[in-house]
Amino acid sequence: MQIEEALTQIYGPLLTITQLAKVLGRSAEGLRIGLRTDSDWVRRVNSTKIKLGRRIYFKTAGIAQILDQA
Repeated sequence: MQIEEALTQIYGPLLTITQLAKVLGRSAEGLRIGLRTDSDWVRRVNSTKIKLGRRIYFKTAGIAQILDQA
């Protein structure tokens, strides 16, 4: 799990939407809009979503697993 180790070392166990956008090479606003669509990839990314209060985070381990499969 080299991707997971690298992402965890840089960002920690949870990614914000801005950090996830940076990892994916997209703008944060474009990613927000894209995550509202219905596709297999979006469902997998949204399955790693955690809501803490009003903030949205994504599990780094889950995102690394998705990137490994891509």
